Amino acid sequence: MKWYEHTTGQRIKLLRGAVTQEALAEAAGLSVATIRKAEQDRGQLSLPTLLRLAHVLGADISVIVGQQAPKRAMLADDRTTLRELSRTVHDTAAGIGTDREPMDFAGDLAAGWDAYRAGRIGVAGQFATSCVRDAAAALAHAPEAHRMAAHGVLADAYRLSSYVANQLGARDLAYAAIGHAADQARRGGDPVREASVASGRAWIYLRDARLHDAEHTAGVSYTSIEPTYSDRDSVLLATYGWHVTFAAVVAARQGDTGAAQDLLSQGSAVAARLGRDVMVNGTAFGPAVIIAQAIGIAVSTGNPGKALRLAQGLHDTSSLHPAAQNRLQLDIALAQCDTKQYDSCLDTLLTVCEEHPGWVRHQTLPGVIAQRAGHATTSRSRKIAKIIGATLA
Repeated sequence: MKWYEHTTGQRIKLLRGAVTQEALAEAAGLSVATIRKAEQDRGQLSLPTLLRLAHVLGADISVIVGQQAPKRAMLADDRTTLRELSRTVHDTAAGIGTDREPMDFAGDLAAGWDAYRAGRIGVAGQFATSCVRDAAAALAHAPEAHRMAAHGVLADAYRLSSYVANQLGARDLAYAAIGHAADQARRGGDPVREASVASGRAWIYLRDARLHDAEHTAGVSYTSIEPTYSDRDSVLLATYGWHVTFAAVVAARQGDTGAAQDLLSQGSAVAARLGRDVMVNGTAFGPAVIIAQAIGIAVSTGNPGKALRLAQGLHDTSSLHPAAQNRLQLDIALAQCDTKQYDSCLDTLLTVCEEHPGWVRHQTLPGVIAQRAGHATTSRSRKIAKIIGATLA
C-alpha cells in the first residue's frame, strides 16, 4: 500500500512505531484520548495538534496527511535522534548554547564511534549530539594553550555527526556537519585529522552519487599525508593505507578499473609493510581490510567470480569492525547474485538482515540485491523486505 493510501490515523500509528500512545501523548503535550481518536480517524485534527504531532514524530505535516512519503525505514526513534542532532550541530556552529559548563565526554565520544561501527546508528547519533554540545562548550572555555586540541576534538564530534546523518539519509545535515568538521580540523592544525575529514566528505559525495567530487576529494585525503619510504609510524601508515584504499573504492564506482587497481596496489603495499591489521581510532587497516575492499571492488567493476574467489581465501575477519563485516557480506551476496547463485545470495543476505536489522535498515544495497535476486515470492525475500522496510517488486 502506498503512503497516501493509508488514512491519517494509520500514518500516525506507522510513524509512532514502537513508541506507546502514552509516551507520544506526553511528549506532544496531548491527552492519550486525543492520540487514540487521531489513530482511529475519529474527527478532524486541528492545526495545533498536527503541529505538535509533527514535531514529536519528526515528520512534516505533509507527511502526516499523506502529501509526502516519509524517508524509507525511518523509525520514530531515528527521527527524534536526527532532529536533536540537527539542532545541536546548527546551534553550536552558530555559537548557541556553548556557555554551558564543559563536561568530561572523552568516553562518550569513543562510545559513539563504537556504536557507529557496530551499526547502532541511532545510539551513535545520541552520543554525537551530546558530544558536539560538550565539545563546543569545552572549546569555548579552553585556555589558549589548549585551543588547538579542543578544535580537533570538536572536529571529531562533528565528523561523527556527519556520518550518522549520512546513514540516516539526511544529506543536508551530513554536508553541514562535515563542513564544520573541516573548519575545526583546520583550526586544530592536524593534517591526519584533516585527511580523515576529507575522506568522510568523499564518502558523503559517494552516497550522493557525486562520483567526480568523491574521486577528487578522496585523492586529496591520501595525497596530503603520503608517507615517505622511511616512515615507520604505524598510525600514519594505517591512516594513509585506509584512505588510499577508499580512493580505490571510489575509482571503482566511477568505472575507472585501472585507477582502482593502482590505488588498491598502493594500499596493499602499505598493508604488507604493516604486516598486520592496525587499529586507528577504532578502524582497522591491514591485510584483511585490503582483501575485503578488493572483494567490493571486484563486484563493482563487474568481476563477481574474482570476488567470490577472494572471499574463499578470507578466513579471519575478526579485525574488521561489525559494519565492515556486514558490508563484506553484502558484497558477497551481490557477487552470488551476479553469478546467478540466487539461493546462496538470499541466504547470505537474510543472515545479515536477521543478525543486524538496525544496520541494514539504513543501507540501500540490501533492497537492490533482493530485487536483483528475482525471487520476490519466496519466504526469504518476504522476511528481507519486512526487515529493511521495502516493497520488493
